[in-house]
Amino acid sequence: MHIGLIGGIGPAATEFYYRELVQAYAAADRTLDLTIVNASTPDLVRNLTNDTPDEQAEIFLRFVKRLEAAGADVAVVTSLGGHFCIRQLEAISPLPLINAIPALDAYFANEGIESIGLIGTRNVMQSRLYGGVTSVEIIVPEGDELQATHDNYVAMAAMGAATDAQREFFVSLGERMCRRQGADAIALGGTDLYVVFDGTDCGYRVIDCAKVHIDAIVARAFGG
Repeated sequence: MHIGLIGGIGPAATEFYYRELVQAYAAADRTLDLTIVNASTPDLVRNLTNDTPDEQAEIFLRFVKRLEAAGADVAVVTSLGGHFCIRQLEAISPLPLINAIPALDAYFANEGIESIGLIGTRNVMQSRLYGGVTSVEIIVPEGDELQATHDNYVAMAAMGAATDAQREFFVSLGERMCRRQGADAIALGGTDLYVVFDGTDCGYRVIDCAKVHIDAIVARAFGG
């Protein structure tokens, strides 16, 4: 299966999907057939802020058509923030999309988790993963922390790296959501958060939603 990735939203997320796919194929002794196109983070942030999913879907459609022309069999949006327009994109896409949201719903159900603390963009958090996850209670940051989480995440995603202050913010936020709000685990609802949490012992369970999505891509590619 030729996989088409819509990358660039942001650069660290693109690298994460690429690296994880390469490693999965190498472990299975298979040859990866992959094309990546580079979308615009500022365009996505603008349409997220303005809540204009149809406009973003039209932008993504241009990239899906490029992937189709390159021979891709499926298309993937490498951003949970970018999934705010996934339904609109599915309706117009010439290629099937591997949607992260159903994969996450199934994962949480299989894990038997009762509640997750969700960290990501404002849209991801306020919509509780766009209303597509029903197998678990979704907890989001309280009060001003929700906007602060969004602002820190967008700044980090645009740079593709986290400052020490951003690392401290996110790790401490997760601890508070578990201790004060009763989350059983923290779900990384933004792909770029791996630059904070990868290899970090936070003292609580962390679920990388992008990794769950990548596993679903691999399962689809391998016929699972």
